[in-house]
Amino acid sequence: MTEAAVARFFASPRFAVTGASNDSRKFGYKILAWYVQHSLPVTPINPREQSIKLLARELPTASSPKALPEPAETSLSFVTPPPVTLALLKEAREVGIKAVWLQPGTFDDEVLSYANANFEASIGGDGGLGSEGWCVLVDGEDGLEAAGREWKQQKL
Repeated sequence: MTEAAVARFFASPRFAVTGASNDSRKFGYKILAWYVQHSLPVTPINPREQSIKLLARELPTASSPKALPEPAETSLSFVTPPPVTLALLKEAREVGIKAVWLQPGTFDDEVLSYANANFEASIGGDGGLGSEGWCVLVDGEDGLEAAGREWKQQKL
């Protein structure tokens, strides 16, 4: 895990969050909200929901990485259990996604190994500023700066 991988992740023109949720108590909601608050173009991925509501906003979902409009231009954040993460990583690779971020709790050794071997940039595991490893909520703003990306925080 390097800052270069984080910068590469945030250099993408688009983002998506697997495991996006309508439940504001879940990390799938909080991670998605982080992207929206930082004015980043983001697509929630959830096969069981038509859309995710973030207070006054409603974002249409994609059912999987294959359903993303431009997957090769999308960096993908994961907020799913390790077995689901591994299956979605394989699909993400098939559709040309180049950068992935594995939130704490979304990976095991097999998932980390697969991600590190199959993507240009793979963020996950030990490191970052948080006590549980790399997390968009903790390390994201530094990543945006490392990618030279300007942003302003918005209210939801």
